[in-house]
Amino acid sequence: MFIDKVKIKVKGGDGGNGCSSFRREKFIPKGGPDGGDGGKGGNVILEASVNEQSLVDLSFVRHYEAGRGDNGKGKDLIGRTGQDVVVKVPVGTVVTNIETGEFLGDLNEPGMRLVVAHGGSGGWGNRHFSTSTNRAPRRCNPGTPGEELQVELELKIIADVGLVGYPNAGKSTLIGVISNARPKVAPYPFTTLNPVVGIVEFDDYTRMTVADIPGLIDGASENVGLGHEFLRHIERTVVLVYVLDMSGIDGRNPWDDFTSLKHELNMYQKNLSRRGAIVVANKMDVPGSRENLIRFKEEFPSLRLPVVEMSAALGEHVDEFLVLLKRKVESAKKRKP
Repeated sequence: MFIDKVKIKVKGGDGGNGCSSFRREKFIPKGGPDGGDGGKGGNVILEASVNEQSLVDLSFVRHYEAGRGDNGKGKDLIGRTGQDVVVKVPVGTVVTNIETGEFLGDLNEPGMRLVVAHGGSGGWGNRHFSTSTNRAPRRCNPGTPGEELQVELELKIIADVGLVGYPNAGKSTLIGVISNARPKVAPYPFTTLNPVVGIVEFDDYTRMTVADIPGLIDGASENVGLGHEFLRHIERTVVLVYVLDMSGIDGRNPWDDFTSLKHELNMYQKNLSRRGAIVVANKMDVPGSRENLIRFKEEFPSLRLPVVEMSAALGEHVDEFLVLLKRKVESAKKRKP
């Protein structure tokens, strides 16, 4: 099960109470106040982990509360700090306060931590209230409560390359050929309902991550179909690959598909379609694809994007595509601030 958005409730631990106590030892009359402070409450911490690929675990456990600080004791003993609660989330998780809409953080690096609910402070013991006129104070403070809030966690997959295209264009077949990913492949639309990430390895021991995003349809920028469930995962990619069914076997024209894809991307996020990209003319082994490719180039005479002719199912021209893709990604990363 793949879940990329979830709401949880978090609460920091309450601080321990201060202690009212007096030093009582033999031969030391009127030893004075020695009440210790209460311990600080624990924090609720989110930690980005490469071992997590989805927010599915958090969909079952939606309430996280850190440990309470211990109360202070006599002899100036400070209470123990409450235990922190560390929640593992996938790399690329964005955290937002539901009540205020405030952006709390973006866990976009492995091992990165974010405290979402701070623990309360421990109360002061009576030793803090001793003065020249009040040598035996009995006052002590209670601990303060920990922060309590509801947060929304939204996963935006971090990948070098994003494959975009209409359903049944061959994206799943392509990522299965070039990477270690093994998505479901079938001759009907919407076989991929969740993003699939694969790792492409090259002969020089370099790697890149490629994300196969669920099929995009008209109106996705207005949340039609999979809508924003798809589009949020394309935001972090540095290179886009438009996978077009050049055969038109589903009754769609590849030039119309390309125009619609760019429109939906730009409607969702301004200039999203302007980042580095490659056009894959897929299914070139199907009759009629060659004629459609000629028409496609006529429709976009000023197109500056490279067009790679390919049959992903047969593995034709895949090596040529990977060389070009590697060059594009390296160039885009150098330009990216």
